[in-house]
Amino acid sequence: MSPASYVLRVAEDPADREACFAVRTEVFVGEQGVPEDIEYDAYDAGAVHVLAVREDGLPLGTGRLLHGEAAASKTGGDLSVGSLGRLAVTRAARGLGVGAALVGAIEDAARARGLTAVDLHAQTQALGFYERLGYVAYGPEFPDAGIPHQAMRRVL
Repeated sequence: MSPASYVLRVAEDPADREACFAVRTEVFVGEQGVPEDIEYDAYDAGAVHVLAVREDGLPLGTGRLLHGEAAASKTGGDLSVGSLGRLAVTRAARGLGVGAALVGAIEDAARARGLTAVDLHAQTQALGFYERLGYVAYGPEFPDAGIPHQAMRRVL
């Protein structure tokens, strides 16, 4: 599969949102053992969800952006900072640039909403990925769903 064989879009219709959730279930619940009851939360309803989908319709990856009050608890209360989360790429699509493209699309959505930075909580095994995209770690490591995480920020 070449990098040109997929498209990115904001998931606005129910089918696209269901595709986002299917990717999250496959990666987080199936592969990483995150309990389904904590994978989905009240933030999903108001989040901007981005979807990477192969030209034949197969979903490859997803991520979400929280902004405004929804992001405040994750960004230290700064309403000018968005929160990137739930970034997941299917096993078959890893190594094709899908994750980096999703991060870029989420940053574009943040810029479009007037945000000045994006925070995220990275699994520590993914720190290098986010560092290559310009994110800088801060604060102590912490567990989330039993997985070590680190807070990171990128100024837009």
